[in-house]
Amino acid sequence: MAALPRVGVRPTRVGLVAGGLGAYWPQFPDLLPQLRGSADRVARRLGELGDVELVDVGFISDERDGAVAAERLRAAGCDLIVGFLTTYMTASMLVPVARVSDAPVLLINLQPTERMDHETFDTGAWLAYCGACPLPEMANSFERAGIGFRSVSGYLEDERAWARIARWVRAAGIRGSLRRGRHGLLGHLYPGMLDVSTDLTSVTSQLGGHVEVLEIDDLRVRVEKVTDAEVADRVALAHEVFTVDSSVNDDDLAWGATVSVGLDRLVADFELDSVAYYHRGLAGEQHERLGAGMILGASLLTARGVPAAGEYELRNSLAMLIMDRLGAGGSFTELQALNFTDGVVEMGHDGPAHLAISARRPLLRSLGVYHGKRGWGVSVEFDVAPGPVTTFGLGQRRDGRFVMVAAEGVVVPGPLLPIGNTTSRVDFGADPGEWVDAWSASGVNHHWALGTGHRAADLAAVADLLGLEFRHVQLPG
Repeated sequence: MAALPRVGVRPTRVGLVAGGLGAYWPQFPDLLPQLRGSADRVARRLGELGDVELVDVGFISDERDGAVAAERLRAAGCDLIVGFLTTYMTASMLVPVARVSDAPVLLINLQPTERMDHETFDTGAWLAYCGACPLPEMANSFERAGIGFRSVSGYLEDERAWARIARWVRAAGIRGSLRRGRHGLLGHLYPGMLDVSTDLTSVTSQLGGHVEVLEIDDLRVRVEKVTDAEVADRVALAHEVFTVDSSVNDDDLAWGATVSVGLDRLVADFELDSVAYYHRGLAGEQHERLGAGMILGASLLTARGVPAAGEYELRNSLAMLIMDRLGAGGSFTELQALNFTDGVVEMGHDGPAHLAISARRPLLRSLGVYHGKRGWGVSVEFDVAPGPVTTFGLGQRRDGRFVMVAAEGVVVPGPLLPIGNTTSRVDFGADPGEWVDAWSASGVNHHWALGTGHRAADLAAVADLLGLEFRHVQLPG
């Protein structure tokens, strides 16, 4: 929404190297110009895939060219390297590119058109369609070199192939966001939530990035410096973005606005890409009021591309970040109840919501008490837009490895509780009880991100690039 401009996200840096066997060029003089033309077309299409910064190192013809390209791509710090097999080429030309660079490699084989013209083609014309020939060689060599292998085959204007290429580019952008990310962890663990606790070293070692451990006082000192004018501006923004329910009193809204401004300043000062928070506090003192006043500001941040998750759920703020970067939104969610009559699972939470996926203008409602938490104040209420959705969580196994868990369903309309939660009725095409059992057994936490669209294939690509296990929870209808 126009009132909430997204925080700048670094473009996905894609390296491109195209190549073919140099022995062909003197034999077939027309071949190299044709292949260079195909490489130019691929470069243009890659540059059109959203927020992409393309590093094109040109065309290679032998292993010496490959070594030069490898060094240039290494220095560029790419998120993904695309190797375009325009015709046959030896593995010695691309394996050094994959070994030297600290980026995953996607090999593409896009022949000029859907098929050859067998009646008119000679050997030179056929070789322009021969990009499939080296793929098994590349796969075998990558495996023996301990390099991950992935490829897309098709033809230059094959939209199905380009959809798959775009998926890998998106996944690489997310991998890059995590590797360079700074994630705030504010407050302390919600007492007794054993599934929520996360070893911070595991985040850096498995995903990359940095976790900044923050005190509630880091927020307090910034909130104390918020001016009346800043509060008035934030209240005006709240009225622009939300429908403000009659239950909301001016003092509660002003306090939520004050905390929101302070939270923005905290995020800016520590250059955070996500935030997970919780603080209990006691007897209405300042720290309790800060913890209770977070939801407005956390939701506004989430809408701007800085996901914020309550209850100190670091892995869920990371899951929300991944869903946001996929363009799926991603709201803080847990199970609420099962409706066996309608065959739906009801889920949501009284916490930060991604406003971009609301079915209607989001509502600010005043709560006298948050369930299971201290404090009072304003909370965000809406239901996710009807249509395809994906639930996605970042679980953790016994050996400490993260596991990405997803399920695809459909949000359907129906009655919802007006209790200041983001809520949805999701049909997973299966008995609600059986689905909950399967979902709970997957290793997911009891919080996750709910986003729009069916995103399992995109998430599987992200898991592949991160080297994580991916579990897709699916049940027969």
